[in-house]
Amino acid sequence: MMRRHKGFSLIELLIVVAIILIIAAISVPNLLRSKMAANESSAVGAIHAINTSEVTYAATYPNVGYTDLVSLGGASPCTPAPTTACLVDPTISAAGAVHSGYTFTALPGGAAPALTFAVNGDPATCNVTGLRTFYSDGSYVIRYKVAAGCPAATASDLPIQ
Repeated sequence: MMRRHKGFSLIELLIVVAIILIIAAISVPNLLRSKMAANESSAVGAIHAINTSEVTYAATYPNVGYTDLVSLGGASPCTPAPTTACLVDPTISAAGAVHSGYTFTALPGGAAPALTFAVNGDPATCNVTGLRTFYSDGSYVIRYKVAAGCPAATASDLPIQ
């Protein structure tokens, strides 16, 4: 008498693999969109922190006024000074640093004492780490721009609601 082996047939295994691939195809794009939304939310928070730091810096160093992003930060351990104010985390303020998929720049407007400033937050990789670029200035309104190629945002763009 011959024994009968119990197990799955090749067709049954292929059906299970196909179902798993369909589920993955549905969930992976949603995961990537969620990651981009989280990066954009973090970028808005960072720009808000930079705005607050600019105000604090201008009040602390009135002869300088507003300043650039590198001067707002400082490597740890940080000693407050006009060139290293220790107001912004070094992961945001370091030149060329990428924080949550975004790079940030802040520039003073005019000669010292600078009476205005501009802040940009741009995706490190457009359409991968974020879809929107963010901008703020002395009005402290955070604006965004959604566009193909993710160009830098400017003052005329839409405010964050």
